[in-house]
Amino acid sequence: MPTTRIAIMAPSSNTVVEPGCGRMVAAIPGATAHFARVEVLWIDDGADSLAQFQDAPMNEACTLRSHVRPAVICWGGTAASWLGLNWDRALVARMAAVTGCPAVTATLSILEALRELGSPKVGLVTPYVAEIQNRVIATLRDEGVDVVAERHFDMTDNFSFGMVPEERIADAARAVISEGAEAVIILCTNLAGAGIAETIERETGVPVLDSVTLTVWGALRAIRQDTGPLAPWGLVVARLAAVAGDDMNT
Repeated sequence: MPTTRIAIMAPSSNTVVEPGCGRMVAAIPGATAHFARVEVLWIDDGADSLAQFQDAPMNEACTLRSHVRPAVICWGGTAASWLGLNWDRALVARMAAVTGCPAVTATLSILEALRELGSPKVGLVTPYVAEIQNRVIATLRDEGVDVVAERHFDMTDNFSFGMVPEERIADAARAVISEGAEAVIILCTNLAGAGIAETIERETGVPVLDSVTLTVWGALRAIRQDTGPLAPWGLVVARLAAVAGDDMNT
């Protein structure tokens, strides 16, 4: 069977995105995941933190991933949610130019899914400090997203984001739903939200858009592959993908 190689660039201290994407990609017949790292150690609104996302290291990681001749390349990070969406849009253009294949990002895929859902009221769950959380909310609102509730864990050490227990993430998701959220965004590819998505959706009927899941979802949509296998990490995401896949194959 031909191999569909999915290239994923990820922050260096992230411990969630590789195993998470790996499990999802393993559920897709003929697909394999191939990772490159970009040095990211902490997240706050200081100049040194923001400088971690300069073009040069991103371009180097993209070039290295191009060597596996991927079918699609992804940025498995959410930096554009506080840097501004033009950062992701420029990155997508660079990734596509270097690799010659479709390119996606976690944040742009989340926005695409929200549009597919009819632009619901959103509850935002992140590990970030208030300054970054406020930047994220402003970015989402600039894109027409109605953020009605939020929870953030007030953390800066990127490695520590991956240590947040699933129960704490689930409780935050339930809290924003209780405040009127019609969809939950778990924003950070180093936050272990994929594993609680199906439970929350079954409990509440509210879709959960996890950043790791949406990275793979966006990648598969970009290459017109069925994303139904993502159901264990989000029933609603899988259903959206199935509808889009049917449309694209007609």
